[in-house]
Amino acid sequence: MEKLIVGIADLVIVHNPAVLVTIGLGSCVGISLRDPVARVGALAHIVLPSIEEAKNKSNPLKFADSGIEMAIRKMLEKGCLRGRIESKIAGGASMFSFADNLNIGEKNVQAVVRKLGEMKIPILASDTGGNYGRTIEYDVGTGLLVVKSAFRGVKEI
Repeated sequence: MEKLIVGIADLVIVHNPAVLVTIGLGSCVGISLRDPVARVGALAHIVLPSIEEAKNKSNPLKFADSGIEMAIRKMLEKGCLRGRIESKIAGGASMFSFADNLNIGEKNVQAVVRKLGEMKIPILASDTGGNYGRTIEYDVGTGLLVVKSAFRGVKEI
């Protein structure tokens, strides 16, 4: 099966079958979305919580709020129905003990949960927080999200 790489501050939307992969989720959050009836899935790799707080707004995919809005809009353009879209999320770690007061990973997770809630997109499963990085692989056909970590092994959600 085809594996497509999703870069940092990036979004890939496909009609299944495909596996979407993003590497290096530290404080970033990977957001998988799919409409199982339309057989369309997406994976976004966001870096920061809100475009409103940003000085450089040139890439809306970098932010939880604008990135999720863009992903949902593009899925609707491909024939998805908002009421059928579901999500799974992973990432949002606190990677550096000296920067714990910044808590960017936690802020990212909160922003993702808030925006998905506002858009009435249910989160079926999550693997967030901690102090370790993750790589995720999202099977659009099955909805299975495989979370890999050097220190925590492999988890399927």
